Amino acid sequence: MRDLLLFLEAYARLIGHDLFLSKNGLAALHGAIKRYPLRSRRRQSISIEHMSYLVDLACAFYPKRAMCLQRSAVLVKMLRRHGVPALLVIGAQKLPFRAHAWVEVEGKIINDRLALRETFLVMEVC
Repeated sequence: MRDLLLFLEAYARLIGHDLFLSKNGLAALHGAIKRYPLRSRRRQSISIEHMSYLVDLACAFYPKRAMCLQRSAVLVKMLRRHGVPALLVIGAQKLPFRAHAWVEVEGKIINDRLALRETFLVMEVC
């Protein structure tokens, strides 16, 4: 039951972030993530990897392709709500220009490949 509720929360947050981005843009989402509080303690015992899996599952059922920024923003908020000090990291590559977002907890990349640090220059951490 807990997994279903977390899946539904992730799906609803994807919808919310999609709408928020379309109305307010990237800068506003960035600010919202920076201000999103970290709960002082964990309310449930759920692994970081399992939470990431549930967000990825919600993305798989989402009717549009979820951007890395949406997926990572949702995961950061859900982890912080459960007391995990997650950070949204935004990186860029010069040539060809590409940008990417991922989640880190205590310096460990949670929802993507570890090679990201070699490919993308970190531009922002929030």
